[in-house]
Amino acid sequence: MKDIAFVLYPGLTILDMVGPLQVLSALPMFDPEYRTVVVGEDRQPVATDTPLGVAASHTFEEVPAPYAVFLPGGGVPTISALADEKLLGHVRSMASQAEIVGSVCTGSLILGAAGLLEGHRATTHWMCRHLLPKFGAAPVAERWVRDGKMLTAAGVAAGIDMALYLVQELAGEDVARQVQLAIEYDPQPPLGGIDWDEVHIAARKPMVDQWLRTGLADHPKLLAELLGS
Repeated sequence: MKDIAFVLYPGLTILDMVGPLQVLSALPMFDPEYRTVVVGEDRQPVATDTPLGVAASHTFEEVPAPYAVFLPGGGVPTISALADEKLLGHVRSMASQAEIVGSVCTGSLILGAAGLLEGHRATTHWMCRHLLPKFGAAPVAERWVRDGKMLTAAGVAAGIDMALYLVQELAGEDVARQVQLAIEYDPQPPLGGIDWDEVHIAARKPMVDQWLRTGLADHPKLLAELLGS
């Protein structure tokens, strides 16, 4: 059995996990050797950044060596997770044996804090790309980035695109197209696509700095490293 594990921790952005989880949960219908799981410390409900709480399907101990492991992101709670050595230990342990290690949005910062992005190209939410070099990563402004066994996606909804790419890689283009059709993934936002030339990324840095100060208030050394130029 090849487990594709999504890591659950308090305060995550729910679509970071549920988007790619929905896509990859279709994979076992085409190839039963795969299984999707959500792993956490226990099976108690965990708060997210919406009113919806979620619970893990398995504990870390029950799935110690998944085939693939993915970290969802979020705001301040994800920043706090950068200093959670227990969580980082689980991530390092799973990643050491996994064939694919990935993230959605700021989940890549957790991979970075675990020491897994050193020397790799990676992406994250556009507001936080400037933090990736703090962890030895080369930031890339792309929807998703594959570098070796590392597979990182940009903000939130990009996780769906990344997951469809992975289905294509694991099971072929035909299966990926069938999954895309099954979930009717055909984005047509009412205001059109994002005009990235009009996005002032630097203007959002004060917001990210405040996330850092709030989430790492009890970890001054790490805070200073991430706030430093």
